[in-house]
Amino acid sequence: MTLNIVILAAGQGKRMVSDLPKVLHPLAGRPLLAHVLDAARALSPARIIVVTGHGAEQVRKAAAAPDIVFVNQQPQHGTGHAVQQAQEQLLPGGRTLVLLGDVPLIQAETLRPLAEGAADRVCMLTAMVDDADGYGRVVRDAGKQVQCVVEHKDASRAQLEIREINTGIFAYPTARLAGWLDRLDNNNAQGEYYLTDVLPMALKDHVNVEAVACADVTQVQGVNNRAQLAQLERAHQQRIAQRLLDGGVALIDPARFDVRGDLQCGTDVIIDVGCIFEGKVKLGNGVRIGAYNVLRDVDIAAGTELLPFNHITQAAIGSNCIVGPYTRIRPGTTLADEVHLGNFVEVKASQVGYGTKASHLSYIGDTTLGSRVNVGAGTITCNYDGANKHRTVIEDDVFIGSDTQFIAPVTVRRGATIAAGTTVTREVAADVLAISRVKQVVIEGWKRPVKSKKEG
Repeated sequence: MTLNIVILAAGQGKRMVSDLPKVLHPLAGRPLLAHVLDAARALSPARIIVVTGHGAEQVRKAAAAPDIVFVNQQPQHGTGHAVQQAQEQLLPGGRTLVLLGDVPLIQAETLRPLAEGAADRVCMLTAMVDDADGYGRVVRDAGKQVQCVVEHKDASRAQLEIREINTGIFAYPTARLAGWLDRLDNNNAQGEYYLTDVLPMALKDHVNVEAVACADVTQVQGVNNRAQLAQLERAHQQRIAQRLLDGGVALIDPARFDVRGDLQCGTDVIIDVGCIFEGKVKLGNGVRIGAYNVLRDVDIAAGTELLPFNHITQAAIGSNCIVGPYTRIRPGTTLADEVHLGNFVEVKASQVGYGTKASHLSYIGDTTLGSRVNVGAGTITCNYDGANKHRTVIEDDVFIGSDTQFIAPVTVRRGATIAAGTTVTREVAADVLAISRVKQVVIEGWKRPVKSKKEG
């Protein structure tokens, strides 16, 4: 049966104190709306309609996809008015599910009973909360049948004592919805067209209203200010952490851990505190991640250890490597197995061969390093001439002494030795010693300058 999903994303979010539309504020590195779209797509709808308003062009640009139809609500006159804007885009027949673009933790498993049950009735998602301040209250009759939802500002004292709240998520028979929307009015304290006013209309038309309870209140919590966004961020991270713990990952402190993308872990992975994982990150069996590593779009093979405080982006790291502390690996880098990169080493757009070591204080950019190369401290590949990048090639078993500069483009053949302090400007043949140094001069009787005495 056809399923339409309408996502309300027109709100400004004044309490966010931001120029960014509310639904584009990030949770776990992605816009709030993106999380809602994930849940929507998991239901395999025939059509997704996003209702925009404030910052409409920004929202369209951020969420644009072939399976999304955008409609604009301008000005904003309430939730009922928002769904009215989507009416013409609804595919006929079946059901229509209404979601909120600022309720990011909703899960498809929670929504599925609503979507499936709305073929011949209205289904609404409710929750029991300790503090219902600001929420619409679900009013039932003596037989516990839902009668209506009363918004907080319109509620009586007795109704304000009700703990069951409307989450704002509904499902309707599409064929009946249009008629109900046409009958909405704005005779209320807000002067808005409430989608909840459909409920008494449905009952009057002898259509049942079924409340589906959501036991996990975090799934239906919305974002109206920065504090609420921070709370949901931590709830989301706790959910991810629990899933990883259940899968055998050792998190030293699950409360100090952030995934802002997709993290996949093998067996016996250990992750210390303060680590951030962005984009797609894959950790092989036995990988150990030290404290305060930041990884974005990284694939790490089995047995590798990252010591603390590394920053690694768009790279592939082989097995049994040791990286860090304080290593930066930039996009386009691949490390073969058993590579060692140490403190204050930066590698960019380079391939590093098996068993190669760069233990400290070096820059390797646009370089192909062979296997078993020793890179001494202070080594620099000078890859940029002010306009273009050039490549350095260093073949297998090369020994590079400290404080060496390679003026790219340049090649060093296998087995060569580069003496400390050398500046390499042309090709070095295999199995030779290359050295370029200024002759040491000793000046006898030299005295250092002294500071002049200040007069007065």
